[in-house]
Amino acid sequence: MSSSSSSGPLPNSAVEDPQRNLLSKVRAHEVAIAELNGLSSGRAVYQRSGNIYFRTNIKTATASEQRQLDSVKAQLEKINPA
Repeated sequence: MSSSSSSGPLPNSAVEDPQRNLLSKVRAHEVAIAELNGLSSGRAVYQRSGNIYFRTNIKTATASEQRQLDSVKAQLEKINPA
């Protein structure tokens, strides 16, 4: 019976899919920023760039996450301007 539920997406879910995807990205960036803010100031962190992780400081990683969060929020506004 589980195969019948995967027969295809509903028309409404196809429209909401990009919005849901962007909302999950917003939440992921918010969680990352909160976790970075919870670390001690001297701690080194690793930030992914492509397929490689680079060691950086918390301030740089937080700024990068904030830029990404702002970008995703802008994309979300384009989809749902209200």
